[in-house]
Amino acid sequence: MKTTLVIVDVQNDFCEGGSLAVQGGAGVAAAIGPHAASGSYDHVVATRDYHVDPGDHFSDHPDYARTWPAHCVVGTEGAAFHPALDTSRVEEVFSKGRHSAAYSGFEGHGADGTGLADWLRSRDVEAVDVVGIATDHCVRATALDAAREGFTVRVLLGLTAAVARPTTDAALAELRTAGVELVGTPVVAPA
Repeated sequence: MKTTLVIVDVQNDFCEGGSLAVQGGAGVAAAIGPHAASGSYDHVVATRDYHVDPGDHFSDHPDYARTWPAHCVVGTEGAAFHPALDTSRVEEVFSKGRHSAAYSGFEGHGADGTGLADWLRSRDVEAVDVVGIATDHCVRATALDAAREGFTVRVLLGLTAAVARPTTDAALAELRTAGVELVGTPVVAPA
């Protein structure tokens, strides 16, 4: 069975020092590279938030549920992959959210406009392992969409960083219900 590692949104703005930082993000960034290079995967891809003008996704008074501070704006350092993330094995980057909110990597498109599901199917991929930031938001959405698209899905929680315990617990329950295999424990900021 062909398996792809999907690295979700390991960008500067989502790591310590970024505009929407998740505690433990830099450590996760550093740990993903060696895992990607382990030889366990037929393919490795990455997703990224890549906002131009996402409308009401950005807010000066965010609710941190549907609205957020400005982050991952195209052309800024915050949109770049974290320097600790080794991207040498990444074959394609799927950018999402140019003009609207986008949480799932399956909402993104590669350089030629191909969506993630079609890219995976064209390479006969049947299974995906999902890692990255944040466990309770974009990792969750990407894994759920992968399952809906018919892929066998695992989330490698030790290679994810989460925003908060309550939203992470809810996300993990939702993933289990969707048939996603959960491996390990996510990095979660203390309450």
